[in-house]
Amino acid sequence: MSSDQGPSIQEALAQFLADQQARLAPRTYRNYESVVELLSDSLNGYGYQSLGEWDRKRWEKAFDAGDEEAFCKTFGPERIVENLGEFLGYFMVRKVMASQELLSAAGTVTKKLARWLHDNGYIDEADHELAAERGVDAARDLPRADKLGRLLYELAQVAPDVAPDAVPDNDWVEGHLRIARVEPGVLWFEDGIGPVTVPRTASTLARVGWSVTITLARLRGTWQVLEVGNVYP
Repeated sequence: MSSDQGPSIQEALAQFLADQQARLAPRTYRNYESVVELLSDSLNGYGYQSLGEWDRKRWEKAFDAGDEEAFCKTFGPERIVENLGEFLGYFMVRKVMASQELLSAAGTVTKKLARWLHDNGYIDEADHELAAERGVDAARDLPRADKLGRLLYELAQVAPDVAPDAVPDNDWVEGHLRIARVEPGVLWFEDGIGPVTVPRTASTLARVGWSVTITLARLRGTWQVLEVGNVYP
């Protein structure tokens, strides 16, 4: 048990899985297991960032003693919702090499977990609605962002091999750039960078506000995609 006088996150997630196993087909249940394991990894790795000073000291004491699962063992399931943004918006994008099926499942499982937490009295209606909305968005957007990243990566593979010092500074951009405008076959990024010609399938997937880790160069007046990392919905 956690010291919060209730089940720990670890115990609650184990009970959630047990409840789901009784109603799910084996393949679907395996996805639930995988998502819950990844959520636990995210919470144990990054959840401490959301803690206040006193709770941070509790976590540090256990973690420094060698317990890498200290976050999920120390705190209760009411802490899950405040960390879903980190899990769905960062961890599943950058830290996990996931299939399209698992990316979609991450959102679906999050939505089901939110309902279960609410029905069992661990979170209130406001937190349930927030978590459920994030789950719906993730089920839709995570696979789309992954596909967009793959298409942009393929585009980068056929780009010219250009060294940074061969391009004027104002024609070379690299970093974490937000998509500012989308038209068929064309993307614009923040600060007026564009147009960047992309496959029409890529522009169909892209959404204003998403961000991309990308390197762009303007060659002979045309912006080219040279390198691509992750797409963050």
